Amino acid sequence: MITASEFRKGLTFEKDGEPCVIVDFQHVKPGKGAAFVRTTYRSILTGATREEAFSPTDRFEPAMVERKDMQYLYGDGEFFHFMDNETYEQVPLTQEQVEDVIKYIKENDSVTVRFYKGNVIDVEAPNFVELEVVEAEPSVRGDSASNITKKAVVETGAEVNVPLFVNVGDTIKIDTRTGEYLSRK
Repeated sequence: MITASEFRKGLTFEKDGEPCVIVDFQHVKPGKGAAFVRTTYRSILTGATREEAFSPTDRFEPAMVERKDMQYLYGDGEFFHFMDNETYEQVPLTQEQVEDVIKYIKENDSVTVRFYKGNVIDVEAPNFVELEVVEAEPSVRGDSASNITKKAVVETGAEVNVPLFVNVGDTIKIDTRTGEYLSRK
């Protein structure tokens, strides 16, 4: 059992049978009255965020979220197939389960898949990926104002805002958490 006084960012717990993760917390000791823990937490299953105050003695069951390193194999139009790197078992996932990361991963890329009670919660791409630009507007000579960007499409189909000097065929580094361009190789 976990008490509210033990809350830390990233800790997973069950509230009303639903797995949640702590996004933010604050221990508050007012001048009058009892101390409490102001908490912002997110449901792992639905993604909904909620703020709530708990007594430091409130108790919760820990949520056992399992992480597995898996390899993206291929998409067949209906499912995206991933393989467990240890057991070689293949797991088909739906578009909804991979929609945030599929635009940044290629076949044979490694990802982390999170499970709760044997069911897939979500897929986490590596924080940074390097992808080739396959479509970009040509740069216009003399257009040298700072911080001007253009749209570029990378090999996985993701659209990224890039500086004007990036051209088709360049390999760029992207932060998958924000979708932002970081550098050119």
